[in-house]
Amino acid sequence: MNTMVAYFSATGTTAKAAKSLAEALGAALYEIRPARPYTSADLNWMDKGSRSSVEMQDKSSRPPLAAADAPVDRYDTLFLGFPIWWYTAPTIINTFLESYDFSGKTVVLFATSGGSGLSGAVSSLQASAPGAKILEGKLLNGRPSQAALKKWAEGLKLG
Repeated sequence: MNTMVAYFSATGTTAKAAKSLAEALGAALYEIRPARPYTSADLNWMDKGSRSSVEMQDKSSRPPLAAADAPVDRYDTLFLGFPIWWYTAPTIINTFLESYDFSGKTVVLFATSGGSGLSGAVSSLQASAPGAKILEGKLLNGRPSQAALKKWAEGLKLG
């Protein structure tokens, strides 16, 4: 597979899952970083005025990236990871998808979550990557083994 694993991680949980997946697949790894890192106060979902709450309430929110240097054009398949926020992907994932041309590429979503599923993410991200095939993927909570990750990825219908 000509594959890259790209991920956004606010607290390190998704980073661990992404690194494990990249190792299992022998894939390139790319971190999606916000121009302004999130603080614990920014992530306080119980505060309606916190940065993450405000961003997630505004579907047009596009937090800026620290860099737009992901080598997306080199890969046919991209595993895209993020924490679930408010039942879907953080809006910085839309920023990432809208910053590159994903036409003809397959994007497989994976996420980490304290309780929400991944089902709302495909529909909320498809418009940000016109021409891409976006697959739901799975939650990678806990510590799946390298063998389990490889088996899951090999079982996907990527074509």
